[in-house]
Amino acid sequence: MHRALERFAPSWRQSRQALFEATAAEYGSDYSFVSLRQRLRAAKDEAIAHQQELVARFKEQATAAGAVVYEARSAEDANRYIYELCRRKGITLIVKSKTMVSEEIELNHYLEERGIKAVETDLGEWVAQLDHERPSHMVMPIIHKTRQQVGEVLSRATGREISRENVAEQVAVIRREHRQAFLTAGMGISGANALIAESGTVMLNTNEGNGRMVTSLPPVHVVLAGYDKLLPTFADAMTQIRLLARSATGQPMTSYTTFITGPDRPGKEVHIVLLDNGRSAMRADPRFKEALRCIRCAACANICPPYQQVGGHAFGYIYSGAIGLVVTPFHHGLEAAAGPQSLCVSCNACETVCPVEIPLPSLILDVRSRVVASEGLPWLKRLIFGVLARPRLFDLLTRLAAVGQWPATRGTPYVRYRYLRPFEGLPGLRPLAQLTRWRSLPAFARRPLRDRIGVRANLAATHQEGRRSDEMTVCYFAGCMTDRLYPEMGEAVIQVLERCGLRVVFPRAQHCCGLPALNSGDRQHGVAMAKQTVRMLERALDESGADYIVCASTSCVVTLIQDYLRLFEDLQLQSWLNRTRSLAGRIMDFTSFLLRVLVAQQRLPTLRRLRPGETAPVVTYHDSCQSCNCLGLRTEARQVIRDVLGLELREMRDSDVCCGFGGSTSIEHPEIAERLLERKLRHAEETGATLLVSDNPGCLMHLRGGVDANGRPLRVLHLAQLVAEYLA
Repeated sequence: MHRALERFAPSWRQSRQALFEATAAEYGSDYSFVSLRQRLRAAKDEAIAHQQELVARFKEQATAAGAVVYEARSAEDANRYIYELCRRKGITLIVKSKTMVSEEIELNHYLEERGIKAVETDLGEWVAQLDHERPSHMVMPIIHKTRQQVGEVLSRATGREISRENVAEQVAVIRREHRQAFLTAGMGISGANALIAESGTVMLNTNEGNGRMVTSLPPVHVVLAGYDKLLPTFADAMTQIRLLARSATGQPMTSYTTFITGPDRPGKEVHIVLLDNGRSAMRADPRFKEALRCIRCAACANICPPYQQVGGHAFGYIYSGAIGLVVTPFHHGLEAAAGPQSLCVSCNACETVCPVEIPLPSLILDVRSRVVASEGLPWLKRLIFGVLARPRLFDLLTRLAAVGQWPATRGTPYVRYRYLRPFEGLPGLRPLAQLTRWRSLPAFARRPLRDRIGVRANLAATHQEGRRSDEMTVCYFAGCMTDRLYPEMGEAVIQVLERCGLRVVFPRAQHCCGLPALNSGDRQHGVAMAKQTVRMLERALDESGADYIVCASTSCVVTLIQDYLRLFEDLQLQSWLNRTRSLAGRIMDFTSFLLRVLVAQQRLPTLRRLRPGETAPVVTYHDSCQSCNCLGLRTEARQVIRDVLGLELREMRDSDVCCGFGGSTSIEHPEIAERLLERKLRHAEETGATLLVSDNPGCLMHLRGGVDANGRPLRVLHLAQLVAEYLA
């Protein structure tokens, strides 16, 4: 399954990007992805803000055209309405085209229990129905199945042998099987891609002719749609058409676009069931109302690395992908979302492709925090975050661990499986040993970075007094991973900054920014660490007079300048929000600072020449998720490697796809993390590079661990370490 999904994702990305670029080139920037998504977002926001007026307008126009509009508050309400309609009309056979709302309310099961047969006529939906599965993808229901599996399902259902290889034969069989149902069904049920308020029109976008058969042949047509499908005008619907298929399948538009305004003939009935089922609660929530913009394109699933490994049956409940993690609590309860949301690696890729700019990553974290508030944290996480929130206790325990870890490290920088294997039988050590089978873990540094920085910790000594007019002071925020696990990365950052003539200060009070707790939904400890960090940085700037705060962990940078803002705004902590905004303008990641400040101001010193017999390395680069998806860094590190250092850079395939670290996700779901890591390292090796470089300690921990555990011929370095090696 994961191989099939992995094959689809790259081709979808390429097709989607090529289509948007070609459209913008031919018709201008107004038809670029950025412009179109802004227009559709505005239309959807208007529909959310004025939902009651639009519902009234839609009902008025649809009723005038001869349709019946029913507003259903719940799944039970919608199911009962359709069943009663069938009972009054004596209908026992229904044909359906694709409608995720019917999956949401479990309509088929409801009707079957009452003696009414519902036949899915979408090719993929029918195969899933025959195999007693729900769709694993909102647009491509059986994307998880191979043609061999489809042939097996069809053979079992029809009682005759159907080809496992010939897809055309399989499609022909499905057409024949459905023909009689189309001609004899008393009701057709469809979904809707949009409900156009100004005319009372239902818009359907499909790739199979079954949709039109379902909506035209039976004497009764029922449209099932949520309030979130409302759009004010036809022009808004046209904008959605320009985005939907390109985002969903990477095609210019769907094969069929159908507009239905009332019955198409005398005696035909059209019933439109408008479903709430938690949508009003979502609309009333200032954070989650943005999820109502969704047009069900499934782009968030298409680009999601964990989804590609496990499919929609695991990564979701009824609705799969990132949007499924967000809306499930409102449709089916928080408990239905508790398990699947833990699969998210917080790579933020979903937000970059969403055609209506839903802030999916932050909403998933909000779901996580609600799960924690309802069910509590696992005891181990509660213990770890409790220690992290207490700097002195954390300092003591990490120093003790650095001494006591010798049996697991034998003095090396890694906790390795071969060292832990003799102790696997001891209580609590087996899970740790299993994690090191495929990825060695980092050892705690005997001397953390804070013990190596000397006078740089004396902030007052670097204040304005005695400073040259052209001298720049930088406050270096290292992050807990660099400080405790990779102090050599921090030393490289300091070396580069000082070689460029900068004065560097290292606030000794700095600690964890709270990212691990916040990403796990633990707001109690996360907020405590956020406040600690803001106070520390304010004091450091005040005492040192630093011009910038520089951090070489893009995950920490994103936490400081983006996550804190959302956190304090959500908690209505206005004073902390203002203080964070004031700090955010002075915080820069190392790569941006190097290129936009040091190189731009010609502060970079001469680079050293190669030593006799030394060969320049070939470099490949991994884009960390936070760098490219959150900070928008795409070319900066490459400019440093190619243009500043003059090294050969070979691009790996899918360089901007998650490596699989994802914080605690790689511990809770190691099988997913291992596959993503193996894929990333395979792509790196394919380039023939000898150096794998990135700018984020979390990624580097994951990549280094995989290289060490499997003996791969790659050096893995932070960009700062690479630059430090080439300074004269």
